[in-house]
Amino acid sequence: MKAVKGTGKAKARKAANSSVVDTGARFGLVARGVLYLLIGLLALRVAFGGENQEADSSGAIRELAQQPFGKVLVWAVGIGLVGMALWRLSEALFGSAGPDGGKPGKRILSAGRFVFYGFMAYSVLSFAASARKSKGSDAKSQDFTARALDLPAGRWLVGIAGLVVIGIGIGVGVRAALRKYHKHLKKAQMSRHVRRAIDVLGVSGGVARGLIYGGAGVFVVIAAAQYDPDEAKGVDGTLRSFAGTPAGPWLLALVAFGLLLFGLFSFALARYRRV
Repeated sequence: MKAVKGTGKAKARKAANSSVVDTGARFGLVARGVLYLLIGLLALRVAFGGENQEADSSGAIRELAQQPFGKVLVWAVGIGLVGMALWRLSEALFGSAGPDGGKPGKRILSAGRFVFYGFMAYSVLSFAASARKSKGSDAKSQDFTARALDLPAGRWLVGIAGLVVIGIGIGVGVRAALRKYHKHLKKAQMSRHVRRAIDVLGVSGGVARGLIYGGAGVFVVIAAAQYDPDEAKGVDGTLRSFAGTPAGPWLLALVAFGLLLFGLFSFALARYRRV
């Protein structure tokens, strides 16, 4: 009986590490890269007074849909995000690549990523199927915050959630600055110039991404403190808040450029990451 159980686990793990999961993961990284490139471009437009399109994933998808073969591209991004979600699910169930990939903390983190990318995939595919305008990140954040504030001890729950998001932002930025992604790379297949280029993309892009998470968390904490869901902001509102600092639109442009680099970093990971 034990042998049967062991064989079943081995087969499940083999399936999780199959070429299908590998392909899905790499397709998903490309899809993520496309979204971040578009968000970065939209944020640059906002910084320099261009179109007032929302600089978030919903704005990015609407922008993509307006391009030649736009509907096909939106479907491709949505399917890619499904692949990303399934890859993270396989990591949560069977552990990720690397010597410490089976640790409980790593698997819990992968489960969280599965939920995140699963929700993103659902949003993109829903848009592709219906072509209806989806809510922007600010509206979604405010709706969620309003419902949470109505719960018993809702103010505390929202405040704690904001602190968690701030912590995630700090973690994302610090891990990028420390180049923690190195342990996942196929370094033997990379030249010295490629490694340097990936470091520029990974560090700059990861820090910019961490700033957005951290900033969004700060606004959630403010919403809890003031008991006002309208204070909560998503990616678009957080990006625009950078333009309201003493550095003005130049800080927003710098963060937007970082998002562009993170998009390129995602493309590099699609080629060189161990899955």
